[in-house]
Order: sequence, then structure tokens, then C-alpha cells
Amino acid sequence: MQNFEELKQEALGAIRGAERMVDLRDAEVKYLGRSGKLTGILRGLKDLPEAERKVKGKEANTIRVILETEIAARTIALEKVEEDAKLSGKKIDITQPGIKHRRGGLHPLTKLRREAEQIFSSLGFEIVDGPEVEYEWYNFDALNIPVYHPARDMQDTFWIRADADPKKGRLLPRTHTSPVQIRFMEKHQPPFRIIVPGRVFRHEASDASHDIQFHQLEGLMIGRDISVAHFKHIIGSFFQKLFKREVVIRLRPSYFPFTEPSFEVDMSCLVCDGAGCSVCKQSGWLEMGGAGMVHPHVFKAAGLNPKEWQGFAFGFGIDRVAMMKYKIPDIRLFYSGDIRFLKQF
Repeated sequence: MQNFEELKQEALGAIRGAERMVDLRDAEVKYLGRSGKLTGILRGLKDLPEAERKVKGKEANTIRVILETEIAARTIALEKVEEDAKLSGKKIDITQPGIKHRRGGLHPLTKLRREAEQIFSSLGFEIVDGPEVEYEWYNFDALNIPVYHPARDMQDTFWIRADADPKKGRLLPRTHTSPVQIRFMEKHQPPFRIIVPGRVFRHEASDASHDIQFHQLEGLMIGRDISVAHFKHIIGSFFQKLFKREVVIRLRPSYFPFTEPSFEVDMSCLVCDGAGCSVCKQSGWLEMGGAGMVHPHVFKAAGLNPKEWQGFAFGFGIDRVAMMKYKIPDIRLFYSGDIRFLKQF
């Protein structure tokens, strides 16, 4: 049996004299490894008499603990030395540009909706929200849409299989944002002006310009002397601010159950400046939405006196406007989840 004290001093000298981590690992293997010197002594203890084995075993274990402690301390010291060496060899160039991290962006529909809300807010309109799942009363009846009107047909409307309310009728995903007009007029006294941006649902076949869900922006302005002239000025100002250029607005007679008179809102084509192109189908005009003076029956359904109040309502598709503003050819791209499409915004 080798003298334990000599072995301990030899091992401590190798551990404390290690200048690199690799030297320290070599010393650890030499003395404490599977074939190390101390490990070999421990294995040979089985051949000694029991009394001597106990004494020698205790001494060997004590030395192993001392060596493991020294190795741990030396490891910490060498790691600090190596880290300091790495840091001292590197200099930070404060003039070098930083690493640009990719960040998410707003969806184009969100961008346009927020811009529209900001513009109408600057024109004095309040932003109002309402439920996407609506009662038949608010979606149709209160808006002067008769029971057998084509808009109630399953081709246009999704119906929810649920028990109907005795007074408000069946439930459905709203087909337009107009029901919020009724809800607001029931609880607020004119004069007021509001916009209602939100998602709507239609039972339609999807194509480049139609989808089963899209976004609308509804507007309502009620007072004692509100006229079509007020509407034309406001909608013209909105489109000029949105497209950041001069635009021409025209109103064409039309029909909507909830307005009288009713009209379609056309805007001069921004692609050809009214000269005629494939975008506007050579007409020089683009249809932007529908509008009209609120029908007296709608006022009555909401609890207002049509002889005392008058005003206009309008609505247009946010998706359609976004397609024009950002020159997007297919409405389905908005809901495709294609990251390549979204990165452009």
C-alpha cells in the first residue's frame, strides 16, 4: 500500500498546479478516475484484514473528499480566469448597428379600421360596439325588413339552432352592423353621431370579392335638421382623409328597407382619375357603400318620434376599402393566415 500522505500531497500538487481546465480534468482522472491511483487503492482494501481495512478505508475516503473539494475550488478559479481572458480579448464597438429583431405588425384590416375610427372621431363621431350574435328583431324587424324579404332567406343568413325569444325572435350571426343603431337609439336621446365598426356574417359562396365573414363600418347621425347635404360632406371628407387625395363623391338612387330616400355612394376611381379603367369597369366610378335618410319606421321601432328627429345612416365594407387602398386583388387573402402576405404591412 502506497503511503497515503505522499499520495495526497502528489494529487494536491497536480490539482493546484493546473493552469487550464484540461489539465485539471487530467489530474482528476489520474487520481479519482475509474483507473485512478486512489481508486485502485480503495479497490485493494478488500484483501486486507478487517481491522486494517477499516483504518485504511477511512483514510482513503478522507483523502478522496479533500481532493474532490480541491478540484471544485480549482474549477471555479479556472473558469473565472478563462472568462476574464475572453472578455479582455473582446471590445464592444458602440458605433456598430444593433441586431434588428423581427416584430409582429397590425393586420391590414386592423390598420384600416383604426385609421377610419380616428378620422370619424376627428369629425365628432363616437365609436360604438354591439353583439355579433343578434336577435331577429334587431337584425331585421326593427330595421323595417319584412318577414318575407329576400335578406331573410338562408342564402344570405346563418341561423342558430336555439329556442327563439317570444318578443325578439331567433338568434343569428348578424348580417350587418345596423342592429347596433337600434340598440343605441333605444338607450340614447338625440342628437348624436356614431360609427359602428365590426364583423358580420353572410351565407355566401366565397370568391375574390365575397366571403362568409367580412367587416363593415356603420354610421348614424341624428338631429333635428340633419340632411343629405350633411352626409355628402362628411363621407367626402372621410374618403379624402383616408386616401389622402382629392376625391369626388356621387349619390345614386337605390333601395334599402331601413332608409328613405336611399342611395348608393360612388367615389371617383383613384386608379384612372375617372377616365375609365378595368378596375372601375370603364365607368370612372367605384361603388363604396349604401346610405340614406333613416326610415320613419326605424325611428318608431327604436322609440323615437320621426316627426321630431331625422338623420342619415350609411355603411360600407372595410375589407373592400382595404382592398382598394392597399391594392389587394382577393378578399380571401385577409383570412388566409399567409405570413408572406401579412409581412407586407
